[in-house]
Amino acid sequence: MEAPGARIKTKNEEEVKQLQLLESLEHLELDFWINPSAPALPVDVRIPAASVQSVKAFLESQGIEYSILIEDLQDILDKEKQDMAESAQRQRSSSFDFGAYHTLDDINKELDHLASEYSFVEKIQIGESYEKRPMYVLKFSTGGSNRPAIWLDAGIHSREWVTQASALWIANKIASDYGTDDSITSLLNKMDLFLLPVANPDGFVYTHTSVLEPVKTPCSDSYHGPSANSEVEVKSVVDFIKNHGNFKAFLTLHSYSQLLMYPYGYKCTRPDDYAELEVRLLADFAFIFSPPGSLGRAAASSIRSLYGTTFQVGTICKTICEYLAALRAFLAPGHQSLSSPRGLSLVEAAPVQ
Repeated sequence: MEAPGARIKTKNEEEVKQLQLLESLEHLELDFWINPSAPALPVDVRIPAASVQSVKAFLESQGIEYSILIEDLQDILDKEKQDMAESAQRQRSSSFDFGAYHTLDDINKELDHLASEYSFVEKIQIGESYEKRPMYVLKFSTGGSNRPAIWLDAGIHSREWVTQASALWIANKIASDYGTDDSITSLLNKMDLFLLPVANPDGFVYTHTSVLEPVKTPCSDSYHGPSANSEVEVKSVVDFIKNHGNFKAFLTLHSYSQLLMYPYGYKCTRPDDYAELEVRLLADFAFIFSPPGSLGRAAASSIRSLYGTTFQVGTICKTICEYLAALRAFLAPGHQSLSSPRGLSLVEAAPVQ
């Protein structure tokens, strides 16, 4: 068995504490996808082959229930890369496949294509990554200067491939349906939209070029940096938004959970527009969620009516504490500086099957 993915179910607080102890054992090099936080919540973890027997013995000695979700994650990734290569070959003689995953180079080529195909779409470089890769944003604008704007980004967590793919699908949807879709047309006739499909290009390239090997140096998936906006990619986004000065909404796509969240994450007080964020949505966002007129619980209801998927809604702090307590750090010392009348909305989109 190579790099299996396991789901662990705890029955009480003591078993949660035992899993937290297991998580702290760095020599096992475990990769927790959902961290141990509460008895009601499952814990998903990738286990390196060398640690399988140790983890199995630990769980069985504690009487903790577990099951194997994925027999060999590396095998799945290898097959995915093969599918990507075959898709790239097909694209040489056909159009871009929005149902497949793509490399950074292919994504950037598609951004070029969209910008050349549609007069109201422009590709803008807002900065560079740590390894000097360009960070490209698509600007959708039908005219005017410094109009009210919406920001949407994806892929800050680089291994969440479905978010970059979703962002590209959204970009194509907006570009191709302007003039025929009432919601999209209404939105772009009075607001601009800026879309950053790959917020972490270095990490994205790494996930495409590296096999599943555990990190050899101590680190944390939720490390938030030495200070707010300390990383060059985040600072590029922050500077762009501040310099623009007229953003009305900030949305970020993530994957693996079904969460629809809004400020705050760095503290647990409610924002001034809490009621509006919880219950209502500016109709202009309707093209993302389908039918118009609601955010928060109404948006979650719309998603559920289409796909049967249930989204949990609430502030980042409250929702994370209830659902993914150990991940609070990743969400935000810097988000307060990006606050706007609609604050920040963060969507956790479920991976496509």
